[in-house]
Amino acid sequence: MEMDSGNKCCEKKECKARIEKDLIGEKEIPWNVYYGIQSLRGFENFRITGLRLHPALIKGMAMVKKAAALANTELGYIPKEVGAAVVAASDELIDGKLHDQMIVDPIQGGAGTSINMNINEVIANRAIEMLGGKKGDYTIVSPLNHVNRSQSTNDAVPTAARIGILMELDNTTEALAKLAAALEDKAEEFKDVIKMGRTHLQDAVPITLGQEFGAWAGAIRRDVKRIQEAAEALTVINLGGTAVGTTLNADMEYIRISCHELCKISGYPLTTAENLVDATQNADVLAELSSCLKVCAINLCKIANDMRLLASGPMAGIGEIILPAVQPGSSIMPAKVNPVIPEVVNQVAFQIIGNDLTVTMAAQAGQLELNVFMPVLLFNLLQSIDILGNVANTFREKCVTGIKANTEKCRKAVEKNVGIVTALVPYLTYQVSSDIAKEARATGKTVREIVLERGLMTEDELNHIFSPSELTRPLQSRREMIHQGNSNESDD
Repeated sequence: MEMDSGNKCCEKKECKARIEKDLIGEKEIPWNVYYGIQSLRGFENFRITGLRLHPALIKGMAMVKKAAALANTELGYIPKEVGAAVVAASDELIDGKLHDQMIVDPIQGGAGTSINMNINEVIANRAIEMLGGKKGDYTIVSPLNHVNRSQSTNDAVPTAARIGILMELDNTTEALAKLAAALEDKAEEFKDVIKMGRTHLQDAVPITLGQEFGAWAGAIRRDVKRIQEAAEALTVINLGGTAVGTTLNADMEYIRISCHELCKISGYPLTTAENLVDATQNADVLAELSSCLKVCAINLCKIANDMRLLASGPMAGIGEIILPAVQPGSSIMPAKVNPVIPEVVNQVAFQIIGNDLTVTMAAQAGQLELNVFMPVLLFNLLQSIDILGNVANTFREKCVTGIKANTEKCRKAVEKNVGIVTALVPYLTYQVSSDIAKEARATGKTVREIVLERGLMTEDELNHIFSPSELTRPLQSRREMIHQGNSNESDD
């Protein structure tokens, strides 16, 4: 039977398809699905990743459609019963239902039109069903005239993306904050474990293991702050800007009401951009966020590398920390255990850094009034957010919380190391200390032995100077000894 919408259905009982029509022509759509002709065209045209849309993007889109329906209903642009059905269908998507009906590939041409139409068609067909109609009868609820009323892909998708990103970032920043807290716990646990610090991968001066962990925690804390500050810019949306930011087909009351409703639906303090043309054209706030994720990945990569070095060996390497053994490390070498968790941190960091390059290229490539490369930008940005949070949790749970200090090895390395001679410079001068270091390297004697043999300091003085607290804190604590040394020189 022919339907006024231009769509039709086979009259035979065994019919398993409905016919839908658009400006390109007609297509058969399985009778039981909620997507429609434009979704199917998008699915057929863009077989790129084989993946589905990110759930957060689907939920963000549904929130936008719900807010728009509420505003359009209040203003009388769509019938109340239609608006109510669109709201109810949108709620189901927000609750995680019907996500399997989102069939278009995340990476696609058209600036996200296929994403928008997939959402529009699924909501429309579910709303039709709720109103007692048959899927495809768009005279009851239209994907375009009702679900998409007062909108364009160019304001709906960017707005939804911001909401989806904010939702995902909540989990990621929480994971990073927990990782920082775990590192801080280790910093406290290892605060008295003295060890040699290294610069250029060469012995430098003593440091505590706690200070190293504390430095790592500080870097992650800064990352959380950077990411949160960048995320604040995402609360500015362009909903109501429609095609190019000029608000064509959307009045000011719709813009006000839809933003107000979207705030209530999403729980985020959203505001309408002062310059909707700017907000529609440019993706710089998304690129900025991606950059912050990249910086966090860099820090995580550095921390993971440090841990692999400090745990190396364990017999023939540095071996100053002991990482939890989470799985056998070799199919040929018995008892070998590898630092697989820091290794996966490294690999996630590489992926995020690569994703940031894609986001950068996509953000700069937008021309004139629209950035048509939003799909690939969002695909990479959302992946970065997700894998960053996942790896932060994995790093904390599988590695950081179980790290142990090889205290004895750390202590012995300090005692035997020529590098501690630096602590004597304020008392014995650089030249004398350098001569002591030279002799230590040549003879294999310790710095302590040479100083005592030369009668330069007493055992008690050396114990004080070489104590963990003195080797790893400011010089102010040693002023009395330095003053005493200078007084003795004056007496001589």
